[in-house]
Amino acid sequence: QDNSFEQFIINYCNEKLQQIFIELTLKEEQEEYIREGIEWTHIEYFNNAIICDLIENNQTGILAMLDEECLRPGTVTDETFLEKLNQVCATHQHFESRMSKCSRFLNDTSLPHSCFRIQHYAGKVMYQVEGFVDKNNDLLYRDLSQAMWKASHSLIKALFPEGNPAKINLKRPPTAGSQFKASVATLMKNLQNKNPNYIRCIKPNEKKAADIFNEALVCHQVRYLGLLENVRVRRAGYAFRQAYEPCLERYKMLCKQTWPHWRGPARAGVEVLFNELRIPEEEFSFGRSKIFIRNPRTLFKLEDLRKQRLEDLATLIEKIYRGWKCRTRFLLMKRCQIVIASWYRRYA
Repeated sequence: QDNSFEQFIINYCNEKLQQIFIELTLKEEQEEYIREGIEWTHIEYFNNAIICDLIENNQTGILAMLDEECLRPGTVTDETFLEKLNQVCATHQHFESRMSKCSRFLNDTSLPHSCFRIQHYAGKVMYQVEGFVDKNNDLLYRDLSQAMWKASHSLIKALFPEGNPAKINLKRPPTAGSQFKASVATLMKNLQNKNPNYIRCIKPNEKKAADIFNEALVCHQVRYLGLLENVRVRRAGYAFRQAYEPCLERYKMLCKQTWPHWRGPARAGVEVLFNELRIPEEEFSFGRSKIFIRNPRTLFKLEDLRKQRLEDLATLIEKIYRGWKCRTRFLLMKRCQIVIASWYRRYA
């Protein structure tokens, strides 16, 4: 119920993860249809970039203002930090405070004077400003780092690289918020360079017990995980897409014209293949470099046909091999019989 600096930076990381989830699924999927020239009606979804900007903007972000309060001379308290937030973020649509100059929330008794509230992607969260400044400073004295670096234990020494005399920096140590922000930026960079697969876990109840399904809890998770937007995009779009070359290579045995080799462009081969299989035109679309299949059952049908065709080909190969083996054995026995008969006649 009482959220402080720790929960704030955790929720900030969750916002960044949600942002990259949006970019890599909803945004990227719709942009791919446009790139491939597929007819598409854009589906609106909420992009939480505005919330991330509220927290991490280098000029007016909450973390930037917190660092500024920690570094400026004079009397610095959590109250002065909140006053600064009220001055800069008062008109932001995702920021709420009782001390806000716009006075929108003066009658909101659920929001104490020493708190501010952020409307996150997953819902509204109220933060107590008490301790924000001290926790953000998180100063580790330089002589303590140097002492730990001199330890004989390799792990302890590795945990305090800033204690190395060769790397002594007289500048003020970075704040906890700036360090966390840099770590999140590194994480986002690593994720963007990969091809991540998302697994969304739904908690059915708070008791972690079997056979209990809390509908309100599940609906809340479905909303804040962004599953509704994702399902809308997926249902309106295409369930499967693949480049023409691997698609033709995988299913070419289903058509006599493309099997065993297709002499021509891969797209033309896929068109001949789908026409031969009589797949309805509304079930697929040809992009500039990929084939798009709308319904999963069409893909399952292709896989079933391929499986049956592979069994037929295996049976054909087995039949030809057995025929070759029997014929070879017959010819060998025939030659042996001729040799035996000729020697027998000579002897007789």
